[in-house]
Amino acid sequence: MLLLGGSREDNLFNHPEGLAEHLDTLVACGGNYIRNTMSSRNPGNPWAFKRLDSGQYDLNQWNDEYWTRLENLLRLCREREIIVQIEVWDPWDYFKTEAPLGYGPDNVGWESCPFNPALNINYTVAESRLAETIDYYSTNKPTNHLFFHTVPALKDLPLVRKYQEAFVNKLLSISLAYPNVLYCMNNEIGEPPEWGQYWAKFIRARAEKAGQRVFLTDMRRNSNFQSDEQVNLLRDRQHYDFFEISQNNANNDQRHYDHILHIRSKVAASPIPINNVKIYGGDIGRWTTSVEEGTRRFWRNVFGGCASSRFHRPGPSHHFFAIGLSDLAQSHIRSMRMLTDAMNVFVCEPQNSLLGEREPNEAYCLAQPGKQYAVYFPDGGHVKLDVSAARGKLGVRWLDIANSKWQQPQTTDASRPLDLKTPGKGPWAVLVLARD
Repeated sequence: MLLLGGSREDNLFNHPEGLAEHLDTLVACGGNYIRNTMSSRNPGNPWAFKRLDSGQYDLNQWNDEYWTRLENLLRLCREREIIVQIEVWDPWDYFKTEAPLGYGPDNVGWESCPFNPALNINYTVAESRLAETIDYYSTNKPTNHLFFHTVPALKDLPLVRKYQEAFVNKLLSISLAYPNVLYCMNNEIGEPPEWGQYWAKFIRARAEKAGQRVFLTDMRRNSNFQSDEQVNLLRDRQHYDFFEISQNNANNDQRHYDHILHIRSKVAASPIPINNVKIYGGDIGRWTTSVEEGTRRFWRNVFGGCASSRFHRPGPSHHFFAIGLSDLAQSHIRSMRMLTDAMNVFVCEPQNSLLGEREPNEAYCLAQPGKQYAVYFPDGGHVKLDVSAARGKLGVRWLDIANSKWQQPQTTDASRPLDLKTPGKGPWAVLVLARD
């Protein structure tokens, strides 16, 4: 199964208005994959715990609305055969409010979080050792925020951990009933890996007790996938079943693709799925680069052999971080599904070595030599494709990605390299199939 997606929010469960229609739009363009952070930092989002008339929270009581929203999302997705990748902990909910960063002027953070000792009736600063004020952001390095150090291998804070475990247990009491769920421990975490490992063991033990099989991963914030941090996570098969490389989607062009191949080489002897639950690419520039680069990352992920590719949310304005499930995103999802439905991508591998006269980032090849070949051009191009492993006639068909439209098929033979020149500028793909 190839997972393709995009959505308007990352915490879709906490935005129930128009949710069913939004998911229908995703399915209509060929999507089957969303991200769901268990986040409550957007305006109007309820938190998981009950708020008392005093204004404080009681961590021993649930806010039923929060959990009803989660079950509603999972049910709607199961009915539509959509895979939900849940992120259990999103640091942006637990650090300094992100509002000054432009992520959303009314978003909230630790100053509004029920786990803050100033906001609940269950523990004090002295009892919990948690700070009332966190005046810094989550980073790609460990911080002094003890909320992420409660596990035995770190600071071992059982009083706070008890409520964290209750939260995850409640989540699992709902989600384990649904077979369409993947679990990611954190969103772009920089805290010690023991934090994520603890929750992976916790979730797997809870699932095994319920007789369920679960698939787990974690997401480090480091965008260098040749770093020890990322390689160590990749090799951690004790805790994790697939590898999340979303932070690679802050890299561009050939470097972005080369990181994917590097990860593939590391798992070649014992493969696991490589996922991309969020692809940056928006008008903010800097680390998002551009809308166009976001769409190119989407295609390079699949042509690099990844198991999933999903556009990140737009952000507080149109195409701010990425393109979500905009019309542009829909056209790219639709075109990708058209291409991959016309071939068996699961027996293909990245094969750029088959491309001659290729400039860096000009074209990318995914192929089962002798049987089927697909070549993606981010912005037009002209390369030669080595089809010497094939025999007889070949069917050639161009896909206009921007308009999700196949061109008229052509027939040629495999006696010489194919001269592939896109019919125009912009994104194109070509499918070459050997005919029996």
